[in-house]
Amino acid sequence: TTSAGPPPASSSLHLIDPSLARSPVDPFTRRPPVPGSRSRTAGGLRMSSMQFSSVLPLEGKACVSPVRREGSASERLKVGDSSSIRHERASRRMCNGGRGPAATGAQCVLTSDASPADTLVLRTSFRRNYADPNEVAAVILGGGTGTQLFPLTSTRATPAVPIGGCYRLIDIPMSNCFNSGINKIFVMTQFNSASLNRHIHRTYLGGGINFTDGSVEVLAATQMPGEAAGWFRGTADAVRKFIWVLEDYYKNKSIEHILILSGDQLYRMDYMELVQKHVDDNADITLSCAPVGESRASEYGLVKFDSSGRVVQFSEKPKGDDLEAMKVDTSFLNFAIDDPAKYPYIASMGVYVFKRDVLLNLLKSRYAELHDFGSEILPRALHDHNVQAYVFTDYWEDIGTIRSFFDANMALCEQPPKFEFYDPKTPFFTSPRYLPPTKSDKCRIKEAIISHGCFLRECKIEHSIIGVRSRLNSGSELKNAMMMGADSYETEDEISRLMSEGKVPIGVGENTKISNCIIDMNARIGRDVVISNKEGVQEADRPEEG
Repeated sequence: TTSAGPPPASSSLHLIDPSLARSPVDPFTRRPPVPGSRSRTAGGLRMSSMQFSSVLPLEGKACVSPVRREGSASERLKVGDSSSIRHERASRRMCNGGRGPAATGAQCVLTSDASPADTLVLRTSFRRNYADPNEVAAVILGGGTGTQLFPLTSTRATPAVPIGGCYRLIDIPMSNCFNSGINKIFVMTQFNSASLNRHIHRTYLGGGINFTDGSVEVLAATQMPGEAAGWFRGTADAVRKFIWVLEDYYKNKSIEHILILSGDQLYRMDYMELVQKHVDDNADITLSCAPVGESRASEYGLVKFDSSGRVVQFSEKPKGDDLEAMKVDTSFLNFAIDDPAKYPYIASMGVYVFKRDVLLNLLKSRYAELHDFGSEILPRALHDHNVQAYVFTDYWEDIGTIRSFFDANMALCEQPPKFEFYDPKTPFFTSPRYLPPTKSDKCRIKEAIISHGCFLRECKIEHSIIGVRSRLNSGSELKNAMMMGADSYETEDEISRLMSEGKVPIGVGENTKISNCIIDMNARIGRDVVISNKEGVQEADRPEEG
């Protein structure tokens, strides 16, 4: 059937039973037609010879997709199955042409050449509203002092730390936003932000990313008249400092939902699925959560939620008995992960969706003196707001320590890897460096990632990541190593001059053996060097030695 516009809220969806096609009943009056009168039509379809077998209330937008019945040439009707996100998105694209609201006019055109023996099978999944990415703005937090990743953060912000050979941590949330259709993005920077600002400019402002109705804005920590001096005092305080910028932007761009993201995590997510759940639940706040094991549970904010998904308890980095009290039954994740008993906790990922007005009210008036979302605002907000949980079961790694950073990079070299940067439909973007291909000569390489622009000469590389512009000389060996590369090349003349002066050029010298090591950008390692941690040191604080 066709209609001139979206049906009113009180309308019904009528399904015609082909088995009763010969019944002389007017479908609108349910009475036999008056002799000589015209039959009623709906959108040109003669319906006077059919009657209705079921009537369903039509709430909001219903997506119906026709499918073939096995063994029959007739068509059946299938309404989006709520248990399948992929089918739901496919139906949405077919009926509404995307995530946005349905256009006026016919939403679906249903036809049937069914024989009397056929029946109509219906699985219902009605939604009142589809989340529109044009109504979503993202705020990416640039991190604090980065003490947990020192010395990698001694001259750069945490989101600017290289990962995977040619990417930076900031590329993860930025690319996820673009792949989700979200192109209104704010990045808040604070400590050591020069390299981060430079990377954002080269990649997303002066690079190959095109915006239609979107933008990327960098908001650096600043002090306004009448404010106390100091840096951002927490995640919420960082957003509050620029509330005047955000508020004005949101009004002009008709923003309804605010997505808060962290700049130090590794994962691939369609944020609009998170926002869609937020809309479906009519939530004030939605937390993206992930199952975690015993060993790292105390590093995160842990949540408990009821059968409806509403968060009933939030505890930030609990210890001892408080940690034990946050254990939950994760058997409901059997469909998504192997052996969910290994992950008895549900951790907040630090990814939040707020209704615009709720966020502004929390930061400006209700909790104006509180500075952090995880430890202060969220535990209080769940008592008087509808706070929902969205469980994310794909790969997710929080790059919060040197160990987690190293393990996440080494996991990229595994076969098959738990996470891959390459995906033809959801690629990760980074700075277009326009480097030549890597050149290798008589090298042995096993389970490694080699970035572009490298010079590898008679070396051995095993289970390692080699960053851009890296140089490895004859006889050098790398095993279980993360080599970040270099910001620029040194010419052969410059290398010869440095060596003649007894200095060391950028890269790894001849006959050097390195294992279980992170090699920072622009590192200079000479010839005949061995870095293998023979002492077996697990933790140390030696800033004077780098």
